[in-house]
Amino acid sequence: MKYPKEYLEEIKTRLKVSTVVSKTVNLKKRGKEYVGLSPFKTEKTPSFTVNDEKEFYHCFSTAEHGNIFDFVMKTQNLKFGEAVKSLANLAGMRPYTFSKEDEIREKKWNNYKSIFNKYVDHYHNELLKNPISTDAKNYLKKRGLTLEEVKKFKIGFETNDVNFQKNIFAEFNENEIKDSGLFYFDQNKKKHLSRFRERVIFPIRNITGEIIAIGGRILKESKYSAKYINSPETPFFKKGSNLFNLDSARKLSNSLNNIFLVEGYMDVIGLSKNKIDNVVANLGTSLTTRQILSLNQFFDEIVICFDGDESGYKAALRAAENSIIELKPEKKISFLFLPDNHDPDSFVNEKGRDFFLDYSQSNSVSIHKFIFDHYLKNMDDSPSSRAIFEKRLRSISSTIKDEFIKKYVLEYFLEKISVFTPNTNLKYSKDYLKPTKSLKSTQNFYNETKSLKAIDLKEFSFLYILLKKPELIRDNFNLIENVKLFSNENKLLLSEILIQSKNFEITDIENFNVDQNLIERVLKYASIKHIIAKNFNNDEKLLEILSEIIRDLKNYELEVRIADLESRFSQDLSEATFNELKELKKLQKIN
Repeated sequence: MKYPKEYLEEIKTRLKVSTVVSKTVNLKKRGKEYVGLSPFKTEKTPSFTVNDEKEFYHCFSTAEHGNIFDFVMKTQNLKFGEAVKSLANLAGMRPYTFSKEDEIREKKWNNYKSIFNKYVDHYHNELLKNPISTDAKNYLKKRGLTLEEVKKFKIGFETNDVNFQKNIFAEFNENEIKDSGLFYFDQNKKKHLSRFRERVIFPIRNITGEIIAIGGRILKESKYSAKYINSPETPFFKKGSNLFNLDSARKLSNSLNNIFLVEGYMDVIGLSKNKIDNVVANLGTSLTTRQILSLNQFFDEIVICFDGDESGYKAALRAAENSIIELKPEKKISFLFLPDNHDPDSFVNEKGRDFFLDYSQSNSVSIHKFIFDHYLKNMDDSPSSRAIFEKRLRSISSTIKDEFIKKYVLEYFLEKISVFTPNTNLKYSKDYLKPTKSLKSTQNFYNETKSLKAIDLKEFSFLYILLKKPELIRDNFNLIENVKLFSNENKLLLSEILIQSKNFEITDIENFNVDQNLIERVLKYASIKHIIAKNFNNDEKLLEILSEIIRDLKNYELEVRIADLESRFSQDLSEATFNELKELKKLQKIN
């Protein structure tokens, strides 16, 4: 059984060779290539190269050469099918199982592509050759587009050609046409109508360049019709997972580190006309974490440049709060605000490419500074306003997934906030000398914590609350009944606490006959202890903290079960295993 060519191509498209190889080989950039020590033999001088642009690796010392599939097969001793599964998982793609369901999906996908290709080809030609498209041509000319841009982006005009519609309905069945989203059934007129009739149409492509949706711009503006519309979501088009022009922009990632993210198709086309091709647009929805992750696969910096009006600013703020979640130490997200209500298209056409790039370089604002400055503007001098301000910033920083970035973004916020509390917040005072532990005790503490896993520390926090607030647990015992711990020592301690307190009916747990080393370890390393101390009499807050810890523990349990099932599935390819895995991943998203 062969994997569909498109499936393999999408894996290769989503994963740079350097991304895959760097998990095994320490690579260093050298010109357009990466170099490192050969994974195929022991050597002291690097002879191993990776070329992302040409999508291959080459080892000069052993003559080993190939693509990402070859590399994984050779370095991990896997068969081709196993390598495909591993890389599809790394690319965030669903596994291909050769089931009847996959065969049906593949057939639907081919028909879906065919419908869109015929539709776009036909109405692109209608724009170029049909006299009825004069108004559309004039609109595009007024927007500064030439024939080069029209052909490059395959822009069209939907003339509502009845004969074309008849041919489409004759060639494909009604369900296939309905699934495309290009037509809808009008109950009053009792017939199918074209969704984009009398609109300029912009083809939307997936990451591999296949047309999967349409954006449409109306020519005659009306209060009853939206100026821009996009295809509805279909089995093969999810707005939050795709970006306009990513298929072309990603190819520049070998020579450019940054990507501009704008709001509209015309912004992308206007920048491209001015030789700025590292640009994409989101598709009429708020920026999603999936879109940020897609861009992070190819670029180190995302510059978000929305329209310079009030709605553009609000969209930028939503984008900031959504995208900071996925911020990574090696990645950067900035915001560029244009003057005088310009949008990127109008600004670059008026000022030119070089001015736009210079302006971007000198006026981009880092994501954390933008967020801080925004909420600072909305704060007044009252204690409640300042409390809301700090609470909001703490909440935003807590959403960041990467622990290192989370730590330093919060530190940035708190240092800025400290100027409002000079009498109480001495942490950042220049005259304040922070007490320090002796070097030896600090080193000992560091050595001890190095051996602890993240899940151990989370379990310590859970046990810490049980030890410090037994009355609270007794009154809310239902919360902890089904909690599962993973460390054998922590399991033992939890069991002893539950037995000896008779499920917290006895609240004096300080004198329990439990191994004191286990208790001391919890009391020493529980990361939650300072927060508990601050909120010791606030039961509502403590229950909120406990619920969050329990949720994290349950998510870890899900991750362990998912990893186990993925390992099992790679061996048995069982449909039952796959279905169980799918259900667990759904549950993981809910949590």
